[in-house]
Amino acid sequence: MVDDNTTDAVERAAELLSGRRTVVISGAGLSTDSGIPDYRGPDSPPRTPMTYQQFVGDPVFRQRYWARNHIGWRRMDAARPNAGHRAVARLERAGVVSGVITQNVDLLHMKAGARRVIDLHGTYARVRCLRCANLISRMTLAQYLEAANPGFAENVSAAATGIEVAPDADAVVTDTDRFRMVDCLSCGGMLKPDIVYFGENVPPDRVEAAFGMVDRAQALLVAGSSLTVMSGLRFVRRAAKNGVPVVIVNRGRTRGDELATLRIDVGCSETLWALAELGS
Repeated sequence: MVDDNTTDAVERAAELLSGRRTVVISGAGLSTDSGIPDYRGPDSPPRTPMTYQQFVGDPVFRQRYWARNHIGWRRMDAARPNAGHRAVARLERAGVVSGVITQNVDLLHMKAGARRVIDLHGTYARVRCLRCANLISRMTLAQYLEAANPGFAENVSAAATGIEVAPDADAVVTDTDRFRMVDCLSCGGMLKPDIVYFGENVPPDRVEAAFGMVDRAQALLVAGSSLTVMSGLRFVRRAAKNGVPVVIVNRGRTRGDELATLRIDVGCSETLWALAELGS
């Protein structure tokens, strides 16, 4: 449910976006209603996201990560789109949304039916070799890891309930010392989730595609992102520079607030669904 003040803001947002090609930038706050916690929401506990340097430079850290990811990716794979994801897909079908740039790796936009999506930070569902760049599915790696660690996932699930999973599919699992990692079967190189970690650059072609999408837009809608990191904020700055309206829907402040034409400080699911009701 949305209150009267929010209803007024949603109607104003609908007016701003009406008749304009709108690009959506989404962040972790859009997926919280699907059971995936965010990093920086007002009710989120302090988190220390993994860095690229930690992953490639510390075998013990990497072992712990893969053990935790072996549990976490399954929880993320099982997550389902919420009303916010469905609203964005509905607005795309209605011709209001021309594309989505998501900072999330959960594939929930695609699962909701959106078609023109740039996964800015990659996805949990692929794994890449850092030596030969060979890609495999996360399901395939799961089979290799299960063969190397028979019963690990079942034992963890039996010993704990309600395991928390971070937005990068990292599950809170403590007993990881005996977990065996798997190397690339093609070249023996180091495997890494096809996700852009902190300290790592988004691939240039992906950034170029996202800027192109923003430059063709006539409006920008930010959903569930604090815009704390530059990977998302730069697109808001570009849209503002282009002189197009910027609507931000997010709980709590964002780094892009001063650039916003309209700011709605509420949850994404109910607000985007109300917006879709008006715009489709």
